[in-house]
Amino acid sequence: MSGWLARLGFTDADSAVTLLDGCGIGSREIVERVSQGADPDLALRSLCALAKAYAGLGEERPADTAPTLEQMLEADPEMLTRLVAVLGASEALGEFLVRHPAAVMDLRATTMPLEPRDQAAYEVVLSDVTDGDALRIAYRRQLTQIAARDLTRHSSYEETSAELSDLAGATLATALRLACAEVEGAEQARLAVIAMGKCGGRELNYVSDVDVVFVHAPADGVDEQRATRVATRLASTLMRICSDHTREGTIWEVDANLRPEGKDGPLVRMVSSHVAYYERWASTWEFQALLKARPVAGDVELGREYVDALMPKVWQAVTRPHFVGDTRAMRRRVIDNIPSEQLDRELKLGPGGLRDVEFAVQLLQLVHGRTDERLRVRSTTAALRALVDGGYVGRTDGAAMTEAYTFLRMFEHRIQLDRLRRTHLVPTDPGTLRMIGRTLAFRTDPAANLLKEWQAQRREVLRLHHKLFYRPLLDAVAAMPADALRLTPEAAQARLEALGYNDPRAALIHIAALTTGVRRSAAIQRQLMPAMLAWFAESPNPDGGLLAFRKVSESLGATHWYLRKLRDEGAGAEQLAKLLAGSAYATDLILRAPEAVAILGDDAELAPRGLERIVTETRSAARRHEDPAEAIRTVRRVRRRELSRVATSDVLGRLDIVDVGHALSDIGVATLEAALTVATRTVAAQRGDVPTRMSVVLMGRLGGREAGYGSDADVMFVHDPLPGADESAASQSATAVATELRRILAGAGPDPAFEVDADLRPEGRSGPLVRTLASYRAYYARWSMVWEAQALLRAAPVVGDPELSAAFRDLIDPLRWPADGVSEHDVREIRRIKARVDSERLPRGADPATHLKLGRGGIADVEWTVQLMQMQHAHDVEGLRTTETLPALHAGVDAGLISADDATVLEDAWRLASRIRNGYVLLRNRPAVSLPSNANDRAGVAWLLGYGIDGGEHMVDDYLRATRRARQVVERLFWG
Repeated sequence: MSGWLARLGFTDADSAVTLLDGCGIGSREIVERVSQGADPDLALRSLCALAKAYAGLGEERPADTAPTLEQMLEADPEMLTRLVAVLGASEALGEFLVRHPAAVMDLRATTMPLEPRDQAAYEVVLSDVTDGDALRIAYRRQLTQIAARDLTRHSSYEETSAELSDLAGATLATALRLACAEVEGAEQARLAVIAMGKCGGRELNYVSDVDVVFVHAPADGVDEQRATRVATRLASTLMRICSDHTREGTIWEVDANLRPEGKDGPLVRMVSSHVAYYERWASTWEFQALLKARPVAGDVELGREYVDALMPKVWQAVTRPHFVGDTRAMRRRVIDNIPSEQLDRELKLGPGGLRDVEFAVQLLQLVHGRTDERLRVRSTTAALRALVDGGYVGRTDGAAMTEAYTFLRMFEHRIQLDRLRRTHLVPTDPGTLRMIGRTLAFRTDPAANLLKEWQAQRREVLRLHHKLFYRPLLDAVAAMPADALRLTPEAAQARLEALGYNDPRAALIHIAALTTGVRRSAAIQRQLMPAMLAWFAESPNPDGGLLAFRKVSESLGATHWYLRKLRDEGAGAEQLAKLLAGSAYATDLILRAPEAVAILGDDAELAPRGLERIVTETRSAARRHEDPAEAIRTVRRVRRRELSRVATSDVLGRLDIVDVGHALSDIGVATLEAALTVATRTVAAQRGDVPTRMSVVLMGRLGGREAGYGSDADVMFVHDPLPGADESAASQSATAVATELRRILAGAGPDPAFEVDADLRPEGRSGPLVRTLASYRAYYARWSMVWEAQALLRAAPVVGDPELSAAFRDLIDPLRWPADGVSEHDVREIRRIKARVDSERLPRGADPATHLKLGRGGIADVEWTVQLMQMQHAHDVEGLRTTETLPALHAGVDAGLISADDATVLEDAWRLASRIRNGYVLLRNRPAVSLPSNANDRAGVAWLLGYGIDGGEHMVDDYLRATRRARQVVERLFWG
């Protein structure tokens, strides 16, 4: 016996033998049929328990049935098929039948209708229910019949979901009837129950909260306040009847949180109150929720009045000022609220899940339903059909999306049906996956093939999510009747505007220019464009991104690798879209040198190159070309390429602010090194010789390896005449070299300007451009002031003659890191100078709270605090002998000079201010002074900093908080 059962597919054949012996079922035909259930072992356990329970009915057993369950099933093969289907797929429904064995009669061929019932039919079935538990039992009996029709494929997904919704509507109507009997004075209020969400759309799950909104009106002659109190009690009682947990379990939770003001709003409102709220206060997502609003219970006329009053407002929601931002924010909130450990198992909310389909379809309905009433339908599948029929979605794409959505919903149904629990997580248990796979007709390796199909459908949804929005835009501007699809120019502009394009007319012109024609490039662009448009729309400047993409494509379109790279390497195309739409600085570099696109998608190429490698390349370029002009052009070409590499990595979020500073400083060092070589060679050719050694001392942010995208190159020039050389000739030659170096780097070119500023030299602009080492020694010994020693904290003699650089370093180290620290007089002088800087250098009208460098708690505040600590203690603390701000700050913590908490506050403010300053240059290709005042600029910088497209105000709040805290630390540590 056990061997036969094992061959039939029972995993625990011995237990199966025991079960059969105990319940008295001996029919081989029944056992063979049970083995065909989704989970044979579960089906057999439930069947045996049911047989015992049915036998115990005694006189309660219907008189017209066979005396045993086994005999009845043998006589009614259809009943056996339905029962096995239910018991093998739902442990919860099996337990229900065991508790109420008489309900098994509902599955008889003579009792159970094969056609789905509508709400009116269910209301008749439930008409004799008199209390909450009776309603729960009656609901589960009808649910069992729905599951039987579903599992035996007598109803489709749409029919099953609609029937579940209609049963829910009838249940709400019955619960309201019971509430009216329970609430005193119920006749004094008219109450309508409006179904929302999946119930409203007639696409309900097996287990789901039922979203509702209550609308009421006073009965004739009844005081409005009295009617409101009665209606509130009726609504509360209805919710309790459906949601109560008793020995019969619960039906489902009734969720009224989609009402105006959510949980904080009154449970019931009159139609006029609903209308007033939606006219004045409602968010975009609330109009989107109304798409599915449908009266299902209570006062029919009142429910219809509610829908008629609000639906016109739904179809104008797309014209609201914040429509795009609101819809984006709503989708992001859904994704952000998924626990990370569940993201890959989320059938509903995860990427490529049900919500992606529903969100896409609803957004298209809102965009085009304003002028096309055919789209004003409630269910997702019906809306997809209407979008196809209206020409807004291609027939092939519409069919593929419907197939994917149907599969995902059926998968969701089967997951929930097992235990009748509200969940959207894909199970991990192999046995459960096998059972679900078998219910979905995967007979060979059902668990593996189920998961494989799920992943395939997820990918299809993600692909189509882009195409549903963007592919039709191509067809609107090109003579290509794909799937009989054709958006009018007006409809295409409406869609682009809804997706965030500020100038949809220009966008359509760019799309047409890129995609029309029979060229191979146009054909590839037609493949690329849907995804590119989607990526642009996720950025702060989609219009700019599309325009830049057209320019780059027109520049590189004939290049054999460009379009092929974008088509075949999705990561590179997405990165290009982010660069073009998010950064004018990176876009400008790409437009000046479009070949920079080649590094996209390659992680190794995107990583900034080290100093030694860049210096080797620039030196080689400088020495390789005899013509100085060609030599410096090559050097600047290398600089442009490396700036593009750093900016690209930065925009893509791959670099920390410290990494950016190091990378930009390394590029500056390499450029100056090569330019010094070229300038020296040029002057030597002009003068016959350059009888001196030269070094370039980096100062300021460049010397501190904290260069930004908009930083000048602050430097000092030092030279040392060769033995026997005439000092005057040597000085003249050195000045000529320094002048030539500044000229060749400042000249107009395709790379960003690189101004070499020597104003930090002794005596500033009044002093000589170049000094000898001996002259520096004499000046610092006699004339140097404390602010010059402070400036030398950032001095880095690293360009030019190595021995001269080392000698200069030896000269300045005792000045910037004095052996006994700085005197109290010098500390007072430093504070005096800082106060003067704060009062005089802050631009007129600038807000001290938002100025990035000179504002309260800004970059200068942090750096002066750290520099004062260096000058006071670097003679004792080796770690303070650095030109970089953050390493010096960390060294101060290690030495106990500053607390870790204070250092963290200063570092956070410095990092954020520096990131915002760099971010603005990346965004607008202009220097940043203060926090952006323009909302679009704030949004763009915040997006680059990782706050998201709507994170501008969040970024500002973070900055104000960080700098306020930093200023408090500065007040204590710097000002004393």
